[in-house]
Formats: sequence, structure tokens, C-alpha cells
Amino acid sequence: MTKVLEDKETKKRKRVPKELIYEMRYGSPIYYRDYDKVLSGEKTLEEVIGSSKIQAWIISTILEFLLKVLNGKKYKVFTNEAGFQWVPRTWRNLDIAIFNKKKLLKEGLTDKYTKTPPEVVIEVDTKADLRKYGDMLSYMKEKTQDLLNAGVKKVIWYTTDDKKVMVAEKNKRWFITDWNDTINVIDDIDLNIEDLLKKVRYRPLRSVTLHQKTQVSDLLLK
Repeated sequence: MTKVLEDKETKKRKRVPKELIYEMRYGSPIYYRDYDKVLSGEKTLEEVIGSSKIQAWIISTILEFLLKVLNGKKYKVFTNEAGFQWVPRTWRNLDIAIFNKKKLLKEGLTDKYTKTPPEVVIEVDTKADLRKYGDMLSYMKEKTQDLLNAGVKKVIWYTTDDKKVMVAEKNKRWFITDWNDTINVIDDIDLNIEDLLKKVRYRPLRSVTLHQKTQVSDLLLK
């Protein structure tokens, strides 16, 4: 009976196109949010894999900040869901990753996902389907622990619905704080996301859900 159920589950997974797989964890796929709506024809592939306006705005703002303050001779910044694969059949997408440039070049530049662990990973929300996790925090904890186990030194994760940031380092106390708290990113570089967003004239809407935030047109001040 168990084998029959396993066979059915395997066949079910095979019907999901690889384009709808967001990440892979030890052979188990993590699909894009609303992937089933693509399968049913309710949404297009582009609708589920693209970033929301609020997510894209924050990521690009952090990236602009880092490119101004980081030592370009020492560090290289990847973005655009950079793929990181440290063991077979396992890979994670990274919103922003800060690499030691020498270590990255030592691995070599290829058309494959990088195997070199970033020094720091910065995430903003997620595009993953969270139904099997139950909530966002469970997914965040799993992915963060995977990254730390793989050699990433620090993970910083911003969530837009509650304006919180989680900071995790291996063998150190993880903590969650507010956007108005100043977080050390790397070396002597600190980031206060609330202050940074004010400088670029960002103002999130109040009393709306994250889904609603991605649908309205006035997320950003004109």
C-alpha cells in the first residue's frame, strides 16, 4: 500500500514542469507559490515567477546601497535569484548574495550554479509555495539553517507584511527585530532598512495584506 502511494506521489510530481520548481532540497522540490494555478490555467508562468513591486523595490534599493559601500576589490554581489548548489539535488535561490571575490574566482566562472558559499545572504519575502510548511517562519528557518550549514556566514531576511528582519549566524543567537533597527551586514557596514527606504521615498501601505500590497498601484510615492 505504501509503495502504491509513493508511486502516485512520484507520478504527481512528474506532471509538474521543472519551470515551476523554485528550489530543490535533497531531491524534494519546493514549488513556486500558486504553481497549481499555472497547472489549472488560472495564471501564467510569468505571473508566479516574477517579483512583486514591493519585493523588487526593496531588493534593488539594498543592492544599490551595497554597491556604493562594499569594497569592490574584496567582494562581489550577486542578485536576481542567484542559484547556490552545495550538494547534489539541492539548490537554493538567493535574492542578494555577497561573495568573497577571490573564493568565487577560484571556483571558476561557468554556466552552473555557484558552489562557493556566500559570506552573507539577504532575502526579502519569498516566492516559494508555503503550504507544506504551514507558515512563512517555518520555511525561513529551514532555508536559513540549510544556508548556514552549507557555509554561509550570515543570513538577513526582511519580511514586508510585518516589517520585521531576522538575522542568523552559525553558532550565534538568531534574533528577529523591527525594520527600524540597525543591522550589521558585513565588516563595518551597517544597514537600517527603514532609514534607507525613507531616503528613496518608499512608503508601504498600511492595514493591507501582503497579497493586496502586490496588487495595488500606489506602493511607491511618486
